[in-house]
Amino acid sequence: MSETVRSAHSSPPAQADPSRWKALVFIALAQLMVVLDATIVNIALPSAQQDLGISDGNRQWVITAYALAFGGLLLFGGRVADLWGRKRTFVVGLIGFAAASALGGAATGEAMMLGARALQGAFGALLAPAALSLLAVMFTDAKERAKAFGIYGAIAGGGGAVGLILGGFLTEYLNWRWTFFVNIPFAVVAALGAYFVIREPAGGRNRAPLDVPGVVLSTLGLVSLVYGFTRAESDGWSDPTTIGLFVGAVLLLAAFALVESRVKSPLLPLRVVTDRNRGGVYLSLGLAVIAMFGLFLFLTYYLQVVKGYSPVKTGFAFLPMIAGMITGSTQIGTRLMTRVPPRFLMGPGFLTAALGMLLLTQLEIGSSYAGLILPAQLLLGLGMGTAFMPAMSLATHGVDPRDAGVASAMVNTSQQVGGAIGTALLNTIAASATTAYLVDHAAGATTPAAQKLLQLQGMVEGYSAAIWWAVGILAVSAVIALTLINTGKPDTGAVAASGSGAGAEDEVKIPVIAH
Repeated sequence: MSETVRSAHSSPPAQADPSRWKALVFIALAQLMVVLDATIVNIALPSAQQDLGISDGNRQWVITAYALAFGGLLLFGGRVADLWGRKRTFVVGLIGFAAASALGGAATGEAMMLGARALQGAFGALLAPAALSLLAVMFTDAKERAKAFGIYGAIAGGGGAVGLILGGFLTEYLNWRWTFFVNIPFAVVAALGAYFVIREPAGGRNRAPLDVPGVVLSTLGLVSLVYGFTRAESDGWSDPTTIGLFVGAVLLLAAFALVESRVKSPLLPLRVVTDRNRGGVYLSLGLAVIAMFGLFLFLTYYLQVVKGYSPVKTGFAFLPMIAGMITGSTQIGTRLMTRVPPRFLMGPGFLTAALGMLLLTQLEIGSSYAGLILPAQLLLGLGMGTAFMPAMSLATHGVDPRDAGVASAMVNTSQQVGGAIGTALLNTIAASATTAYLVDHAAGATTPAAQKLLQLQGMVEGYSAAIWWAVGILAVSAVIALTLINTGKPDTGAVAASGSGAGAEDEVKIPVIAH
């Protein structure tokens, strides 16, 4: 049940502050930097590995160090924003991210590079939830919230593809170090803009003491989970260490849930995730990201290895997906968000993305980019952009302003864990299918040319098999969104009788979950 109370920051209303739209520019810039950093380093990794003498066995840590720090510290970062102030946390996160990026760009060896990546992840875990929670408390009018989250959703969805383009360009024409240095102007501009422009609404600060046991258990549990999937990709699902990490993650996160249900001031109030609508968002979004991260991986390899595209050409080949995401988020999602319940955007959005993914199951060595890959990307982008926008907004809709930071962190956590699962799970499926295909057809490849063709065909068969799984995952996301999420239109405040905490927001009222 929810009750409507006057917001502590409703006089004057948040919408009376004209600087909020300028603030959105700097928040969006920071979000773009964080999201593109998840993929920009991937393209530069081979060059960086060679220059720094990183072994094949340790190269994955350039990616993993960032993912572990970012995923493991997100809940802590979200609560820091609630305790310390969202604007202050946001600015500190940006400055720290810039410093860590400078360290990575100047790295002279393996240890320095891995340390820089871990620091990037840690400061990213501070600024990402602070950015989303700032939007949540600054834009409370339904129509303006729709526009703001439309822009934010497009960046959150399309930033990874932008990272591929930028990473390819910088690596090919400049140097891999610029994939780190490019973050510095992003961060400096965003930090200065945030410091001088953002007016964080008064009130809503969580003054409760920090839940230290919750911080320790959640961080160790999430690190164990993310690292478990990383290990599964490289060492297999039956590896004793992999199994141990998964068992440890389950035990640690179960202990975390128990502690949170009993402490007076929990790190993650269970009301944030047990709310039917927010829980539906976290679950459906996490599953959808599994499919998306797998696609980025497979399409990048397909275009470069099978089709022979350069890094820059590969990056630009992802432009249709970005265009689709921007259109779906800012045109379809924003225009319809105040007219239809969120589930009627998220469900069809995920199904549209699944249709685009379904097209990609038809990939062959000679597939036409214009005839198959381009329309598939447009459908994927359109669907994900339409679904991401209401999901980002609903994830913080109706939450107590004091919990906006940790609720925002849960969105990022579901995406981060989803990305780790997607990369490991779908890559394993693809590798198994490729191996099976090569074994079945090895007898027919008697010449070097035939063996090379067989290898390429095996790769494509593996990608197709994994993409079929991605289609199913997106379909499940759609079902979850359509059945679990039951809040009504944001501007009417309608909510299904069984809903547990999402109501309408207007200029002077914010729905607060009853404790």
